[in-house]
Amino acid sequence: MNAIETHGLSRRFGRVEALRSLDLAVPEGTVYALLGPNGAGKTTTIRLLMNLLDPTAGSARVLGVDARHLGPREWARIGYVADGMELPDWMTLRAFLDYCRPLYPAWDRDLEKSLLTRFELPTAQKLKHFSRGMRIKAALLAALAYRPTLLVLDEPFGGLDPLVREDFVRGVLEVSALGDWTVFLSSHDIEEVERLADWVAVLDHGEQRLAEPLDDLQKRFRRIVVTHSASAPTVPQPSADWLEYAHEGALVRFVESRYVAGETEARVREIFPGATITVRPLPLREIYLALARGTQSSAENSASREAIR
Repeated sequence: MNAIETHGLSRRFGRVEALRSLDLAVPEGTVYALLGPNGAGKTTTIRLLMNLLDPTAGSARVLGVDARHLGPREWARIGYVADGMELPDWMTLRAFLDYCRPLYPAWDRDLEKSLLTRFELPTAQKLKHFSRGMRIKAALLAALAYRPTLLVLDEPFGGLDPLVREDFVRGVLEVSALGDWTVFLSSHDIEEVERLADWVAVLDHGEQRLAEPLDDLQKRFRRIVVTHSASAPTVPQPSADWLEYAHEGALVRFVESRYVAGETEARVREIFPGATITVRPLPLREIYLALARGTQSSAENSASREAIR
């Protein structure tokens, strides 16, 4: 079963199409990351899922319920933390937690105490005096303490210093290990996503570029370097699966996006007989950059063709 499903989900702001025909299926029990640059449509997607925006077209279901009809029953099972979200600044952290606790029947006092220790937050201090990092940790604590079925995080790492990021990630990882739940997060902080996620989707200019398990994604991407004789043929039209293709003298470099062990090497040797082939796996950051550059190159080529017409 899926914790989140969208079908043709779209949103316009005037003439701007912020999200276009998004189809997502977020399996229960996964940590699912939505990646993309600023303006890609990530926050718009989350606001649609949380019923903070109405879709222009399409639909979304969250925990089996139409996102437009989320009610108290569903919100008792959803934790939501967004960058810059408002907190009751006039309250101390202790008063804030006292206020939240009765709203959630599943609130776990032991987990609350554990997270307070983990995050080193002063309960007697007013929230208005908290630093930005402390505010994010306070919001996360309040969202985790009732053990939500679904935790939604919108750009949670933005502007946080490395120590606060580490506390945040460790807090999510520790609680994830305590039971079956789903985490859906949007971010452009790829290193942190790689530590957390087991599914990845990429948005760019409001369109979905891919969505698949992280393990599968990393298995099919490889950086390949071919060393050949200077007389080896130039490839005028490289495979569409080869990203960041460069042919410089005796070296050919590219990112293979459909790598199959043995088969890919054999195909390269057919083009470059006798060449030496080096293959290495890629971290998520390099995969993302290769995809982003490939998308940018395609867009530039399309614009050039339109200009010529």
